[in-house]
Amino acid sequence: QVQLVESGGGLVQAGGSLRLSCTVSGRTFSRANMAWFRQAPGKQREFVAACKWSGGNTYYADSVKGRFTISRDNAKNTVYLQMNSLKPEDTAVYYCALDEEARFGLVTPGVYDYWGQGIQVTVSS
Repeated sequence: QVQLVESGGGLVQAGGSLRLSCTVSGRTFSRANMAWFRQAPGKQREFVAACKWSGGNTYYADSVKGRFTISRDNAKNTVYLQMNSLKPEDTAVYYCALDEEARFGLVTPGVYDYWGQGIQVTVSS
């Protein structure tokens, strides 16, 4: 019943910006960890950013620090990933993920219980 649906991807030029959205439905998750991962063809799924559903703690991969911002709107059951200063290396399918148990290891894909379908972000040079 739990669904995560991403939106907001697309094609942009290097240096441009996109904002991804992830809307959660089916249940409330006041203690959940939320994250964005990305996966390029032939590569492992890698951590991008994470936050708590409640509280203000955020976490970022070194590769996106200073460029990406994760945020949420609890009233809309939505988390966002604002991506600025995009680089071609950011090209990937981006996935929203939810860890219902708020476990440690939030940079590890295996700890997350629910995943969105993924959305393509392509950055041209």
